[in-house]
Amino acid sequence: MIRINQVKLKTDHTRKQLERKVLQLLPVKDTEILGLEILRQSVDARKKPDIYYIYSLLVQVQNEEAVLKALAKPKWEKVAKQHGIEAASPSAYHFPEPKTHRLSGKGNPVVIVGCGPAGLFCGYYLAKGGYAPILLERGKPVEERREDVERFWREGVLNPSSNVQFGEGGAGTFSDGKLNTLVKDKEGRNRAVLETFVKFGAQPSVLYEAKPHIGTDVLCGIVRRMREEIIRLGGVIRFQSQVTELLTEGQRVRGVVINARETLPCKQLVLAIGHSARDTFSMLYDKGVPMEAKSFAVGLRVQHPQEMINLSQYKTADPGKLGAAAYKLTAQAENKRGVYSFCMCPGGYVVNASSEEGRLAVNGMSYSGRDSRAANSAIIVSVTSEDYGSKHPLAGIAFQRRLEERAFLLGSGKIPVQRYDVFQRCVETGMDQEQLLAKGVISGLAAEAGCEPLCKGEFCYGDVSRILPRECNEAFVDGMKAFGRQIKGFDGPEALLLGVESRTSSPVRIHRDETLQSAIRGIYPCGEGAGYAGGITSAAMDGLRVAEAIAGELERH
Repeated sequence: MIRINQVKLKTDHTRKQLERKVLQLLPVKDTEILGLEILRQSVDARKKPDIYYIYSLLVQVQNEEAVLKALAKPKWEKVAKQHGIEAASPSAYHFPEPKTHRLSGKGNPVVIVGCGPAGLFCGYYLAKGGYAPILLERGKPVEERREDVERFWREGVLNPSSNVQFGEGGAGTFSDGKLNTLVKDKEGRNRAVLETFVKFGAQPSVLYEAKPHIGTDVLCGIVRRMREEIIRLGGVIRFQSQVTELLTEGQRVRGVVINARETLPCKQLVLAIGHSARDTFSMLYDKGVPMEAKSFAVGLRVQHPQEMINLSQYKTADPGKLGAAAYKLTAQAENKRGVYSFCMCPGGYVVNASSEEGRLAVNGMSYSGRDSRAANSAIIVSVTSEDYGSKHPLAGIAFQRRLEERAFLLGSGKIPVQRYDVFQRCVETGMDQEQLLAKGVISGLAAEAGCEPLCKGEFCYGDVSRILPRECNEAFVDGMKAFGRQIKGFDGPEALLLGVESRTSSPVRIHRDETLQSAIRGIYPCGEGAGYAGGITSAAMDGLRVAEAIAGELERH
């Protein structure tokens, strides 16, 4: 196989044009090309409105050795260097083959707590290996969960165990379904995760797009099919089964209690609990599982007209096959806090992502078409244990809850919304929006025509500047000003703020060692909730790592 990099074509090119481009870069005839695979596709918009795709390709040719020798000759040497043309030997990911083929489900099963990406992928690969894991999920199957979520958005009736945070598929199910990750991947787990998504229903393009996404509508079907395959392979998935107690003997796990009444013995326990399992974190802390508070970030969802983002990124309001434009922004505030965009949802919605009564959190979501009129992302500010007011391992959770309580009270349970220009005046003057209205500094609170909030769940206008701590508000304004210099109108009156974005990542890290186990042996902290991932793909990859470790442990014993 031969790898070719930096292959540049207009975005409206055909497959035939891509093949012709390859023929220009290799000393071969068209009949000598046996196969062509796209490894990566990214967008080059540096000379907009002229937009290009940049490809990395894998090409199979006849007589590869002779072709590589020809590329070293003066006639082809410059082209080969420019495009990084070289021999390639791609290797596929292989889960460790079981030697004993023992079903661990007999007597002391592997128990996995949580059916988000980390738990599902851990369970799927263990089931493929014949280890018959038992997956415990406090929420409902994704089909029923979807009904509960939509009822909550429609009627405001919250099910604390079945919502945007809890249920089969995890919190990422009701999001944009982004699959990009910055995790280094020498072992091929990233590719394995993407191939698994494709196997269960994702578009093959997620294998090579620089910023792949699935969309919540497609992701729900993928999750269901993964569940069905785990069961077919001998695994067990139990819904509405919350782990309420941890059973240990010495420094070893011996089992769990489900729903405060049923005991399930186990010797290997995977804690893929997700970043919002606050009651579970508390129980584990009380049981002596070592953990610590970790830094994360909080902020607000910012909504803009999608056309504004398209014009900035592509110099056209309708980018056609490129789809709704995205952005990624970072800045440092005067108070030295980092400010950055997070979970950007082109053509998306802001959703009520609450999971506790009396508290309100928001997230962003897109369907696979990314075809709404609005773009949104979280603009978030870094926070540390110094902001929590305590060094307690669960202090970050208490900090989140305080912000979510303010947001809930501000909107009486509805998503509070504020124009950015009003928010900025509040922060810079120290006055609330009612004072600004009374003094005539602002003339109204509602969004401009055509820029109304696009939400899943009810919303109301409120003083969002009262949610975050003052230092975070000041950093937020600094960040928005910086981003306004990069994207015209980003900090203008068309921008709407919706709060609060408090669940960006876990505020807790459950300690694990080089064997991926806790000090309480047999416990495997896993995924985003345990503090070892930051999104769907990295959580799934961590699930694979833990599955490999458990398989190795079972084979040794």
